[in-house]
Amino acid sequence: MRIIHTGDWHLGKTLEGYSRIEEQKLFLEELCDICKNKSVDILIVSGDIFDNANPPAEAEKLFYSYIKRLSENGKMAIVIISGNHDNSVRLTSSSPLAEEFCIIMEGTPNTIVNLGTYGSFKINRTFKGGFEIEKNGEKAVFITMPYPTEKNINEIISENIEEVDFRNSYSEKIRDIFKERGKEFKENTVNIVVGHFYISGGASSDSERTIQLGGSYSVDGDVFPEKTQYVAMGHLHRSQHIKTNVEHSYYAGSPIQYSKSEIGYSKSVFFADIHPNKTPVVEKVYLKNYKPIEVWKTESIEDALILCEEKKDDNCFVFLEVKSDRVFLQSEIKEIRKMKKDIVEIQTILYEKEQDKHYFENDERSIPEQFEEFYKSIKGVFPEKELTELFLDIIEND
Repeated sequence: MRIIHTGDWHLGKTLEGYSRIEEQKLFLEELCDICKNKSVDILIVSGDIFDNANPPAEAEKLFYSYIKRLSENGKMAIVIISGNHDNSVRLTSSSPLAEEFCIIMEGTPNTIVNLGTYGSFKINRTFKGGFEIEKNGEKAVFITMPYPTEKNINEIISENIEEVDFRNSYSEKIRDIFKERGKEFKENTVNIVVGHFYISGGASSDSERTIQLGGSYSVDGDVFPEKTQYVAMGHLHRSQHIKTNVEHSYYAGSPIQYSKSEIGYSKSVFFADIHPNKTPVVEKVYLKNYKPIEVWKTESIEDALILCEEKKDDNCFVFLEVKSDRVFLQSEIKEIRKMKKDIVEIQTILYEKEQDKHYFENDERSIPEQFEEFYKSIKGVFPEKELTELFLDIIEND
């Protein structure tokens, strides 16, 4: 079986209000080319297809048009699981139609796939949280774990595993489920686990919201069934090999940069050629950087204006960091944003003046008087009364 593993598309995601749809479209175009050039049998999408539970219509349209195109009417199977950002019910609502093209979408860890022949594939064995798929006489068994909440994990173990200790940790419960379902793996099948959760030791980035990345919802690396040949993970945006009890365990990572913390590493998908009872051959296929995120740093506001003029046509998002002895004037901010359209953030780092170090030491003036004098030293005028009152409200709340 020739497999491409990807995930964390986050269709509909923005960067501080800037749309990423065009970049996501370019990624999906490139993914179509990769699958075709590699003669892929099965595409795995390991969760977080959308960025939130109520994605914009444009993002849904993009998703449905490209998965249909990728499947080529069932020539290539597609296995999709939901992530913590997805609405699992909404994502899988089109499953009856998608199955005709051998597009298998699983929203919960207890999903049961329908038996039948779809395109060039046959689903000839199915069980809760998994199935066996056959093409040209070669069989692959998938055990899937869409984003597992504490609630649906407890429901699974209470109905499937005798003498369950509900005091067991989240990780131990995941292990118990995999141990039970791992009995479906055979010596004569390709054996794959697809999951969306955090494995202890995984490297994260700023674009992953802090929803159960670690702590009580982290999973130990030794939970996977014994006969597993490949673990296809989603949830972390850094493409990486992750240490588990299965040699070939990977987070595909997100296909484009979703925060400036992701500038330092390349995006990719994984290609795996896997045969029963043999070690997989795995290749990292690097993706193009369709619109980079860059950090521009200057030593003055004047240098920032010059730099933005020189690089105004660069196709990138910019976080601008400017060292200065004063703040930007509104006219200067407007000028910069007019020159360079995709400036995400402007951060002014004020030089510390020698006289400022002792500015408030032994100052007997009231706090409002100190604030007004400080404001005048920066802006050149005293603040409006309402602004001073707002400042006082803030420090009182603190």
